Amino acid sequence: MNELGKLYLIPTPIGNLEDITLRALRLLEEVDLILAEDTRHTQKLLNHFEITTKQLSFHEHNALSRIPECIERLLNGEHLAQVSDAGTPSISDPGFELVQAAIDHGIQVVPLPGAVAATTALIASGLSPQPFLFYGFLSRKKNDRLQELQSLKQRSETVILYESPHRIQLLLKQIEQVYGSEQSIVLARELTKHYEEFIRGTVSDLIERSKQLTLKGEFVVLIGAHSSIELTALENTTETVKPVDPLELVEEKIKLGEKTNQVIKEVARQYQMDRQQLYRRYHGLDEEDKGN
Repeated sequence: MNELGKLYLIPTPIGNLEDITLRALRLLEEVDLILAEDTRHTQKLLNHFEITTKQLSFHEHNALSRIPECIERLLNGEHLAQVSDAGTPSISDPGFELVQAAIDHGIQVVPLPGAVAATTALIASGLSPQPFLFYGFLSRKKNDRLQELQSLKQRSETVILYESPHRIQLLLKQIEQVYGSEQSIVLARELTKHYEEFIRGTVSDLIERSKQLTLKGEFVVLIGAHSSIELTALENTTETVKPVDPLELVEEKIKLGEKTNQVIKEVARQYQMDRQQLYRRYHGLDEEDKGN
């Protein structure tokens, strides 16, 4: 009886070719076959590193029909590597069903660490990295997208979405519709490439700024943690609770990754306070005046 092959899940660079690991290069050379989302795209990577391993196309339109052949090869002792065009297989790319089938047949699945656009964007976003919720692409249907955003608004984590350049302006308008114009968001594009860019601000700011941008490359969209859940819970409770101090609320929102001036403006409006007074309290300017 043949020894079973292994299925290797190998991340590829999301832009900068130097981000591929030595282990990934070794395995791409050693395996019997590479399952590629787009063989033409992957061939450029293989040519760059002088790797001659054969490829087989494996993408969202043929994945289910390819799985029996892949499983048969693995059962016969062949080692296969699966790659997507960029990043980690199965993360908004094909691969999940093959992994399931391999596990069902007792085949070892070996994941390699590597590039993921979501976490690459998160750690440089300036938004709170813990906790976070990776959601990926929203539905393409307008009503479904709005319902998904309404559901995400109830979450307390930083939310990470993917979006294509031709739908990014629509997404920004829908975020504004659901979250409000003062919601903190970050757009990240061309990650790890020469023209890598992070665009930070309120959703209303970014809607205006996006009109002047050349919208190329896939976008990672990060929505700052939404704190309205806690406020709603306090407002709706029937128990006697200690009133929330505006200054404490400002500090809490800033810890969640929201911008200081934006938070002060929002809280001052909510508590019907003078914005400058709250600003001075937060920065301790009133105490300095008293000391003088």
